[in-house]
Amino acid sequence: MWYYEKKLQYPIHIKRCDLKMAKVLAAQLGGPDGELAASLRYMNQRYTMPTGKIKGLLTDIATEELAHVEMISTMMYQLMEGATPKQLQEAGLAGYFTQHGRAVFPADANGVPFTTAYFQSMDDPVTNLHEDMAAEQKARTTYEHLMMQTDDPDLLEPLRFLRQREVIHFQRFGEALDEVNFHNGMKKVH
Repeated sequence: MWYYEKKLQYPIHIKRCDLKMAKVLAAQLGGPDGELAASLRYMNQRYTMPTGKIKGLLTDIATEELAHVEMISTMMYQLMEGATPKQLQEAGLAGYFTQHGRAVFPADANGVPFTTAYFQSMDDPVTNLHEDMAAEQKARTTYEHLMMQTDDPDLLEPLRFLRQREVIHFQRFGEALDEVNFHNGMKKVH
């Protein structure tokens, strides 16, 4: 069971329109290494985990990733707020605007719609946890690339927060992998 507080995990108050950043920020919404893919990956992989504790970890992180989807969506919306169709066109968002207006839609930075082909779920928890650790590292790198493209403190601060969460998730998945390996060793003894 979850409790939803009607506030973002980290406050977002972007004051200026920046369509180029909105466009590249989409990588973390609907891209292969983005938050939506992470959430769905962990939500599906949790069933293969050998202990309730590790299943709970994947469920918790999957839920947090949905909170990150909400944050990225908020940032994108605020970055596009008030933009004219001409400004959107000049920023390379004409196709996006044609299909979605200024609404947030899960696509990557190139406009490719989200697909579940971005992630895998196997019946082997070791394989899944290795994929999860790699996914967190790719997301961390993507956040670093995004941070290199802006000097707006209103955008940098939430990006730093999200980057740090990727590091923590990577660490938790590493701990879960150790526990799975221990569990598998104990299982072989019996």
